[in-house]
Amino acid sequence: MKCPPWPEGRKLVHLDLKGAPPRPSYLHKLIELFSELGADGLLVEYEDMCPYEGELQLLRATEQPAYSRQEILSMQEFARSKSMEVIPLVQTFGHMEFVLKHRPLWGLREVAHCVGTLNPHKEEGLRLVMEMLRQVVDLHPGVNTLHIGADEVYMLGEGEESKLWLASPGRTVEQLFLTYVTKVAKAIKEAWPHMTIIMWDDMMRGMSLDTLKESGLVGLVQPMLWDYNPDLNVDITVSLLEKYHRAGMSELWAASSFKGSTSVYTCVTRTQRHVENHIQWLKVASSLPAGVRLRGIALTGWQRYDHLSVLCELMPVALPSLAACLQTLLHGELSVEAQSRVSERLGVSSVEVETLFPGRRLAELIVELNALLSSDDIRYFENNMLVRGWFSPHQRQRRMVTPLITLRIHSQATEYLITLQQKVEGVKEEIKRLYPESTAQEWVEEHVSPVMAPLQRITEERMHDEETWSM
Repeated sequence: MKCPPWPEGRKLVHLDLKGAPPRPSYLHKLIELFSELGADGLLVEYEDMCPYEGELQLLRATEQPAYSRQEILSMQEFARSKSMEVIPLVQTFGHMEFVLKHRPLWGLREVAHCVGTLNPHKEEGLRLVMEMLRQVVDLHPGVNTLHIGADEVYMLGEGEESKLWLASPGRTVEQLFLTYVTKVAKAIKEAWPHMTIIMWDDMMRGMSLDTLKESGLVGLVQPMLWDYNPDLNVDITVSLLEKYHRAGMSELWAASSFKGSTSVYTCVTRTQRHVENHIQWLKVASSLPAGVRLRGIALTGWQRYDHLSVLCELMPVALPSLAACLQTLLHGELSVEAQSRVSERLGVSSVEVETLFPGRRLAELIVELNALLSSDDIRYFENNMLVRGWFSPHQRQRRMVTPLITLRIHSQATEYLITLQQKVEGVKEEIKRLYPESTAQEWVEEHVSPVMAPLQRITEERMHDEETWSM
């Protein structure tokens, strides 16, 4: 059933730069495409790709150079030329892995073994966060909105200082969270009185209405409720938004997903899953009671689940999904007409990945290579009858192998390896055109090497066997 189109409000595309940061030239092409597809803003999560200076210079990426100041300014200027607002996202509490992984900053963790959560009691931590924000704001002349993250603050309350704080009667982990975030928000307002502050909502979902009202956050922040599931529960989501509104947080946002939320290691985006997520969000928007409205929606495109996890899908293979999701928001469904519009703009015959611009060739090659890597013949080569029956680890260790069958196994493994290596070289070259070389290396090591390793091991062991036969 068709839903009403997305109500008036911003449609932001999330750029997650903590993995596979696009080269500046490709980034401009992407921004142009986002604008053509109906987006009117960017939510940019820089992490270590921000060119931090001074005492924060250690936060810069080392696998590839961080963007330069001029590259970030140029990106914003290009976005403005397309009537797109740029909203920086800077994590300030949870998901601070890119900060707290550095040895000089280990002492600012809530607990030693949780790399992502900042200790909320140390003034040094707040000072660090404010200096990060100051440098990011300085890199964005005229910015009037900041997203301060604050999602998934794992292990909060487990640190020794937090345990002491919580020992006082009536204090809870919820209050600990709210106290720190309020402190950050007030510091931002003091530094930049005009600044609008957005934050993720998940740490507040279980809080009572009274707790939220008394939190000190009312009037300071605008919650962004995120849910990336294709079966998002509409009633529960509407109820959450109503609760925030009744608490006095009347400016609300939604966050959906067009990629990077299926699994931590997904290689190729499945469009329909993400379209269904947006249909559910349309149902939420149309079910809100009078007076409750959403300021906009951020279509998230996660490149990693966190700073230390593997790469999710690269942007080129997700562009049909993004296009389809934006058309779904604009029209209330992914109609035949909307699919035709997507196909015409991207050069695809369907909204699932086939071919597309920009990054068309890379998407084609990734889809082809992924099909090979996912085939049972290659992925489970060690489980086929010949290998398990005549070339098992036990037989190889004792050189109890049959040369005739070993030759057949080696021939098939070699054929697969040659095919994969040819495809991999093509993918690597295309990735390096659009991304840093380190992205190509990481992508191959994560998606290809684990599948090729058993084939390489079998061919290498067969060479040792040949030496045994000739003795």
